[in-house]
Amino acid sequence: MSKFIAMAFRNLGRNRRRSILSAMALSMGLALLMFMAAFFKGEMRGSMETTLRLDSGHIQVRAADYDPDKFSVAWEYLLENPEQAAAQIEALDQVDVATPRLIASGIVSAQDDTSGVQIMGIDPKSAANAPYQHLVEGEFLTADDREGILIGLPLADNLGLGIGDQINLLVNTSDGSVDEQMFTVRGIFTTGATTYDKGIVFLPLAKAQAFSGADNHASFIFVLLHDKEQASAVAAALKNPNLQIETWVEMNEILVMMDDFAGAYIMILNLIVLGVTITVIVNTLIMSVFERTREIGILAAIGMKGRQIMALFLVEASILAAGGIVVGLLAGWALSAYYGEVGIYFGDLGITGMIFEDRIYAYLTLEDTINLTITALVFTLLAALYPARLAARMEPVEALHGKN
Repeated sequence: MSKFIAMAFRNLGRNRRRSILSAMALSMGLALLMFMAAFFKGEMRGSMETTLRLDSGHIQVRAADYDPDKFSVAWEYLLENPEQAAAQIEALDQVDVATPRLIASGIVSAQDDTSGVQIMGIDPKSAANAPYQHLVEGEFLTADDREGILIGLPLADNLGLGIGDQINLLVNTSDGSVDEQMFTVRGIFTTGATTYDKGIVFLPLAKAQAFSGADNHASFIFVLLHDKEQASAVAAALKNPNLQIETWVEMNEILVMMDDFAGAYIMILNLIVLGVTITVIVNTLIMSVFERTREIGILAAIGMKGRQIMALFLVEASILAAGGIVVGLLAGWALSAYYGEVGIYFGDLGITGMIFEDRIYAYLTLEDTINLTITALVFTLLAALYPARLAARMEPVEALHGKN
């Protein structure tokens, strides 16, 4: 075997530039595949995590007749005494935090500018508010604040607002009427998701309940678990005919479906990139066969069997693949690590049903790395079978005369 390896290295060294370029083609192809896998994985992972912590949570507990698409604050659609229910849920071992939230639709206006928003009443002391506590300026809300409001940076920029400025807020109340009040901007937050930040404002829960006429009611209880995979078990434990219990899977069907289909998209891209890459290597080996026709004839004439000649070319392909894969792994890892740290800025994607951060951070997994490495190696060796068989089937006499 060592003689085959030595011969393979010598043969590849005859045209080093071509051999290096072929290996580089595989390196670039593998690096690109790794980065694409990391990008799509990071995109779906980031969107899922952002949606869970900002919008749906791992579980939501609602009144039986509540419709999350209508934002109604009529009492018959809301949970009564939500703080007590949230405390009972938070006592479960699997639960990290449970907090009541009230959602209403409204309009904010400043000077001559207006914007439709969701009004969310929150318990300012809850740990679930961590994503909103990244303040650009100002301070977070307090439970007893009756005039303060928290707004997102994109909304503040659109309306030309700063800390201490006054804004007028209209809300649809529980009896179907409209109420309005002036609020003072206490803080300006950013979650990194422009689409979300420009469409929501926060009030202390007690103030939101009083302002909307919801009294001691909430739209739902927002639940975060220690492990999101326990959502189904916790939902089953909370099951009650008077309540809706929905898990993150049920609330984010579009996102879950996209995550499931992402693998198919990546596979198609992989085949395209690998097809182009493998074509370069096959071309290199076929040219090598044609250039070494007489040499192949001599090897056959002195007793080398067809399978040994075939093995020689497969060893050459393996060396090209090994060199290309090693360099490709290093380049792909470096590229994914860099963009996993700094991200790729896309801005406001404006996709409904999902929440994307403005930056997508690549996320390369060990599983993807191993799968792509094995795939690149196998495809290269399979592609090398044709030129190897071409060399093995040459007739010695014809090969010695330079015929193929």
